[in-house]
Amino acid sequence: MAKLAIQYVCQSCGTSYSKWAGRCEACGAWNSLAEESAAPPGGVSSRKPAKGRAFALEGLKSQGPEPPRRATGIAEFDRVTGGGLVPGSALLVGGDPGVGKSTLILQALAAHAMKGGKAVYISGEEALAQVRLRAGRLGVADAQVHLGSATCIEDILTTLGQGATPSVLAIDSIQTIWTSSLEAAPGTIAQVRTATHDLVRYAKGSGAALLLVGHVTKEGQIAGPKAVEHLVDAVLYFEGERGHHFRILRAVKNRFGATDEIGVFEMTGSGLAEVANPSALFLGDRSARAPGAAIFAGVEGTRPILVEIQALVAATGYGTPRRAVVGWDAGRLSMVLAVLDARAGLGMTGQDIYLNVAGGLKVAEPAADLAAAAALVSSFTGRALPKDCVIFGEVSLSGDVRPCSQAEARLKEAAKLGFKTALVPKGTKSDGAGLSLKPIADVRELAAFLGGAD
Repeated sequence: MAKLAIQYVCQSCGTSYSKWAGRCEACGAWNSLAEESAAPPGGVSSRKPAKGRAFALEGLKSQGPEPPRRATGIAEFDRVTGGGLVPGSALLVGGDPGVGKSTLILQALAAHAMKGGKAVYISGEEALAQVRLRAGRLGVADAQVHLGSATCIEDILTTLGQGATPSVLAIDSIQTIWTSSLEAAPGTIAQVRTATHDLVRYAKGSGAALLLVGHVTKEGQIAGPKAVEHLVDAVLYFEGERGHHFRILRAVKNRFGATDEIGVFEMTGSGLAEVANPSALFLGDRSARAPGAAIFAGVEGTRPILVEIQALVAATGYGTPRRAVVGWDAGRLSMVLAVLDARAGLGMTGQDIYLNVAGGLKVAEPAADLAAAAALVSSFTGRALPKDCVIFGEVSLSGDVRPCSQAEARLKEAAKLGFKTALVPKGTKSDGAGLSLKPIADVRELAAFLGGAD
């Protein structure tokens, strides 16, 4: 029998090395290399390949109706997945420890079971008594969810093969599942890759919708991303700050739906509650407006969301001005500051700049440039924006304000929440939204509107 070769695999990025090193050269992680067994030299290539069998090639046109999606009954979860779970699909849910991944999955399975579906929940981290206690707190103890506590993939697949195929199968978490065919420890790249492959193959063959829970690394990525994410059909991130009571479910990969949708939940004493109107959640008290606060009319997927952007410009006490950004791109802030100084002559680069997206939401679209610029200028000049005003627009390096997509949806959402005016790029039309539009052509006009330029 050929002797097994040894390789060292980085547990952060999956890169393999022939010898151990303290630092992975691919991703820069320290002490992340773990010893794993590799195929013996010539052990695979020396075998004579088996004769393959021919398979039929088909056209692009669909041969029949698409299988109906399996809705969980939680509208925000189904929105992010594209309308429900596709039979035979595999979905990976990642998030920080304690953010509520297990709670979300258990509520989704319970809602699906209450509608008549067969749901199976396999826990590799908690005992069945702990899962039952959580179900009691969530008020879903009466749901017909089949529970199991196992970590060996062979035991899980054997148990699933004895009964009827579940419509939804959840594994919590994939890092705890191991196979006896490998000598590597549970949680290593090899174990996670093999267990995920076996479970996905079971889902494809049986038609069960598979939900996998995965932990994230300190960099915010799902542990072993190179070995797991390409095996599944959808990857969802469950985000939320411990200091806030709401959670965001965001899709970063979805073969059966959009990747820019979000679902908003509120963490309560009885579990996660859906937020039907996220704009009201992210907006603060608008009765008293202070300088440095601007309401941004954004769009996440097909959903318009209004969020408050707060800025503070203060005199620096050190030689180098400080920049602190929460919820927005720091590079984008530096660009907006440079444009305001170069094109509007405000001179803010020598000041300490603090910018925050209220509620902990992370804003990524360029349409937030104008709202961030308005908040900065408002704080710098001490002149507050009107409390019934929303803002959106992209700022270019020339200082011009560029138009944004889905302007009508942004304005209608603002009108629904009681806003009366809007600072928008020049050429934007109201289209029946009922708001009074203030077109802004460039950042100099914005500064003049807020008393920062002549």
